[in-house]
Amino acid sequence: MTPSIHRRYFQKTLLASGMLAGFQTSHTVSAARPTGRYRVGIIGATGKGDYGHAVDVPFTKLSNVQVVAVADADPKGLEQAVQRIKPQKSYSNYHEMLAKESLDLVAICPRWIDQHFDMLMAAADAKCHVYMEKPFCQSMLQCDQISKEFKTRNLKLAIAHTGQYSPVLDTALKLVQDGAIGQVLELRGRGKEDQRGGAEDLWVLGSHIFGLMRSFALADARSCTAQVLHQGQAIRREHVVEGNEGLGPLAGDSVDAHYAFDRGVVGYFSSRKAMAANPSRFALQVFGSKGVLEIQSGYLAPAQILQDGSWSPGRSGKRWEPISSAGIGKPESIKTATYEDGHLAAIKDLMSAIQENRSPKCSLDDAVSITEMILGVFESQRLGQTVRLPCSTREHPLSKLG
Repeated sequence: MTPSIHRRYFQKTLLASGMLAGFQTSHTVSAARPTGRYRVGIIGATGKGDYGHAVDVPFTKLSNVQVVAVADADPKGLEQAVQRIKPQKSYSNYHEMLAKESLDLVAICPRWIDQHFDMLMAAADAKCHVYMEKPFCQSMLQCDQISKEFKTRNLKLAIAHTGQYSPVLDTALKLVQDGAIGQVLELRGRGKEDQRGGAEDLWVLGSHIFGLMRSFALADARSCTAQVLHQGQAIRREHVVEGNEGLGPLAGDSVDAHYAFDRGVVGYFSSRKAMAANPSRFALQVFGSKGVLEIQSGYLAPAQILQDGSWSPGRSGKRWEPISSAGIGKPESIKTATYEDGHLAAIKDLMSAIQENRSPKCSLDDAVSITEMILGVFESQRLGQTVRLPCSTREHPLSKLG
């Protein structure tokens, strides 16, 4: 798979040369429409993940979007959504909306992922591109089926890891590419480690960290070695419960995972319940032969760099310096950095990807690979050994736990 950073710079080169013009399938042309306008349907689920991190509202801020309809099975939630986004029509059933409306793009908004598979399959059947809340799907079986259906129809999918669209991330990646911290050696990330710490943190917040890891590693993870504990003991079948937010089978209040990437790069992710710090440790640190770069998750999220090969400013006397979208130590010229700004950047990129027949910055393949990293943790613990990624087991590993 082509790494994200290579894809971004390759696409920019092609766009500048005009080489991407005309590379569109018949469906992509139909979805994009000659006028450049998109007919959008919104799917919410009040009380079952709602509208995520306000995934619906950004579509009302785009001049080339017509919000045709919204669907929500909860009457009160549907009424509030109608008042909020003012669609032309409303439905209590998203299947009915997809059947009756000619839509180009669907926003799958709920945070609860137990609904994502059915919603995605319905969107694919209606030949709609998708922008959706994260995390992606519950199992690799679901990921495989979604990937097949979307790729068969040449449909594009972007997932709301808004940090992947950050101009600060682009600058940080360029700094690393240019050797600002030398050769990348290690990638270290942790979740928020609040009451969700452990397996839930792995799913909900680890997914952001894994997206960042893959961007800096320039590759997918090739293997995973992990330990998952419940109150200090290796998880067993009796520890498995139905996770919050529709996560599916879940076990473990402590997770420690090691990933191997290409070129000798290694990645680490850990989370322990009720071990949160203030400020939070929720971030990715990139350790190189000549320094360290740290970046938090989110659109225009803070980043900083320590150009110190010892990784120890207490010994070297070196200091951390802030990174903005303009570079090291330069003031940030972008003044708005809300969650909505991240959604808008992602949606605009998705629409460009549809027009240009390319992958979005955080695409279907990215979502699948991130899910592999999450489920690989449970598979490694189940087998008691390092597992290759992609996992050979496509069922949820906790459903097979002894």
